[in-house]
Amino acid sequence: MKEKTRKILFLIWEYLVISIGCAIFVMGWTSFMLPNGIIDGGLTGVCAVLSMATGIPVDVYYISLQAVLIILAVWIMGTSFGAKTLYAILLTTVLFRVLGSESFHFLQAVPGEFLYVDQRILIAMIGGLMEAIGIGLIFQRGGSTGGTDIFVLLVNKFWPISPGRVYIYIDLVVIASILLIPGHTFSDVILGYVTMFTFSFGLDFFLMGRKSSVQLLIFSSRHAEIADYINQRMDRGVTVLKAVGWYSKEEKDVLLVLVRKFQLGEVTKAVKAIDPKAFVSVVTANDVYGEGFDEIKAGIESARKKKIETKS
Repeated sequence: MKEKTRKILFLIWEYLVISIGCAIFVMGWTSFMLPNGIIDGGLTGVCAVLSMATGIPVDVYYISLQAVLIILAVWIMGTSFGAKTLYAILLTTVLFRVLGSESFHFLQAVPGEFLYVDQRILIAMIGGLMEAIGIGLIFQRGGSTGGTDIFVLLVNKFWPISPGRVYIYIDLVVIASILLIPGHTFSDVILGYVTMFTFSFGLDFFLMGRKSSVQLLIFSSRHAEIADYINQRMDRGVTVLKAVGWYSKEEKDVLLVLVRKFQLGEVTKAVKAIDPKAFVSVVTANDVYGEGFDEIKAGIESARKKKIETKS
């Protein structure tokens, strides 16, 4: 009974986080970007451009274009992903209608209102950051707002490409399309790109910040104590490399260590406590695959074969 209650509470928590993410995402658009004629990429950007061109509300285009993508989401990620995506799409559509109405004009970053910022570039950055936080919360709980999110997750599911980079490639063309609307200039495109890069880097930091890794080379006469600490206290592997100091011509043991970036402080603190004279080289490792880090992604065909083998 406790296990069932725990699962129900966890499911409620997941949908609550998705709801908060949807609200933050929509506010980035309705409070900052749309009132100031700024757009980002993705399906929402397409809907915004169409809305500016025709006068039809964004939410009408949004729900219409999303309908077919719901089927695609279920096919790619399974029924659980589809259910959460359907919920996020419907909630996002409702929030676009509600938060974009005159009743919530006080939440718009326009002259005379509390959220107004007297710099359009800052408005673009704030909008992009709110998008990143909102989408990041939704992604973390296995959902999506649909649109290009589905394609981003599909690519990232099978290939080790950062979500933000995939968004950049898709969004470049979408943002430039605002030039097709009379009254908009090249400066609007630049502001759109500012929003895009803020969103992309913000999303990568939000989703992958704690997954970033570093590689350390530790030179110390007390390497054995340092290796024991890292191995036993931090539960991380240590490789001992044989080296020769060219000046002294003496053989030395050098420690090669891979840890998450948030563990770097603990490692350097321990090294300093054990051997204040130790020499440490730190290099950022963009991708680390294997036990204790990330799973190797070999592509769609490999994943399909693995799935077939599991079924058989």
